[in-house]
Amino acid sequence: MSSTVVQPPAAPEPAALSEGARLIDTFVAPSKTFTDLRRSAKWWAPFLVLAIVGVCFVYVVDQKIGFRKVTDNQIQMSPKNAARLDQMPAAERDRAIERQVVITRYISYVYWIFILIWNVIVALILFATFKLVAGAEIKYSTSLAIVMYASLPLALRSVLAMISVLAGVSADSFTFQNPVASNPGYFLDPNNSRFLYSIGSSLDIFMIWTLVLTAIGFTCVSKLKRSTALAGVFGWYVVFTLAAAGLAAAFS
Repeated sequence: MSSTVVQPPAAPEPAALSEGARLIDTFVAPSKTFTDLRRSAKWWAPFLVLAIVGVCFVYVVDQKIGFRKVTDNQIQMSPKNAARLDQMPAAERDRAIERQVVITRYISYVYWIFILIWNVIVALILFATFKLVAGAEIKYSTSLAIVMYASLPLALRSVLAMISVLAGVSADSFTFQNPVASNPGYFLDPNNSRFLYSIGSSLDIFMIWTLVLTAIGFTCVSKLKRSTALAGVFGWYVVFTLAAAGLAAAFS
């Protein structure tokens, strides 16, 4: 008498997510978004959000605070630069500051290009780290999509900063580097210690959120353990933070 082995039914594939659903789920159900990247590694939607929000934020700052004030605040954060300008004749000093104002305005409005370049580099570093060191099964295109979607909390920070500017935040304390009180550095005077200011600014709630999402993303699309992904992501962030803080202290 022969017996028939009944195979259990295969688990159904999760439904494909729309780009809108991916954006929303990044905040409320990130595992769904990142798992869907195995199906399609498109990253244009989060990048467009980052770019549009960034340009809107710059426009609001331009209208409400003005780039002359933004530039003056930036100069005051660099005692060496401020001292150099103070030694110039008044007319020459004004021309030098106006040049800085123009440069700051143009760079601010096209900052979305730097976001793209930076995310491409970060995705490459993490791809190489997890692929070559941890043996993760992942493609570079998927790595880039993870980094783009994980960056969405930074767009939320820009929205909150935009609201604070519209609500009348003090122009004297505004900087693009630290526009909202989401980290200890916001409450520190950079002229006291640029190194500590940079370290404090790096402990930003929205940046930590982004780092955690990045680790979740690499866990969802590969066989990486969550602890390995967290160690890789936060390890690189510590390296970058210390390097940036050291450079800021050296050239301030």
